Amino acid sequence: MQRTLNSPLTLLALLLCALCAAAQEKPSLGSTRGIIDIHKMGRPADAVQLVGATRYELVPEKEPPTRWVFEGGVLTAPLGWESLVTKESYQDFRMHVEFNVNEVKDATDPEKNGNSGIYLQQRYEIQILNSFGVAEKDYKASYGGSVYQLKKPDRLVNKKAGEWQSYDIVFRAARFDGEKKTENARITVYQNQQLIHDDYAIPRKTGAGRKEGPEPLPILLQGHHNPVRFRNVWIQKLTLDTKLVQPGINFLPLH
Repeated sequence: MQRTLNSPLTLLALLLCALCAAAQEKPSLGSTRGIIDIHKMGRPADAVQLVGATRYELVPEKEPPTRWVFEGGVLTAPLGWESLVTKESYQDFRMHVEFNVNEVKDATDPEKNGNSGIYLQQRYEIQILNSFGVAEKDYKASYGGSVYQLKKPDRLVNKKAGEWQSYDIVFRAARFDGEKKTENARITVYQNQQLIHDDYAIPRKTGAGRKEGPEPLPILLQGHHNPVRFRNVWIQKLTLDTKLVQPGINFLPLH
């Protein structure tokens, strides 16, 4: 006999299908996907403010003093090769960075135009560059928003030099068994609240990054001969193996 849509077995099957579909939409263990809610972009209550309105919590990568300038809640890189790092080391985390690139008119090398970067664990660089207006066909994996020399952003959402932009990053560190890597590092990145990397598996360290390894390392803001500016930078430690992180809980307003 043919079952109707109102039969108990049919309704149970429909319910199970709905539950399976809902489960697939949730962020999975070990993933960086589904943690950022672009409608709730404030600073979580347990996040550390690295660059705030009155102070910053970063130190020179090498010997002090530093030529970076902090004024009015804005931290500006010097015209030289000099970087700052966090005081703590980080494994899995969420990070918010607001930045403003300079313009170098008639730059013969595109990578000399508003160049900076964020080195996650001092290993993997998310490039900062004045790349506004570059056509998609000409865009390289060394331009703004790229995982440096590995992957271009999925969409180009750069703003003009002089305008404030943002990166919102979720990072899951590579996993190791002793000295053997068992899982690649993974990232999800939003630029100006647009998704540009969706749980991308980073196969190796980038550029001048440090060697991959099991130990957590600091986050680095790169000084690369350009007066790139930063403000409202914060970081929140996560654990992306043991529990799901629900977005939008205990948020503080943006500064």
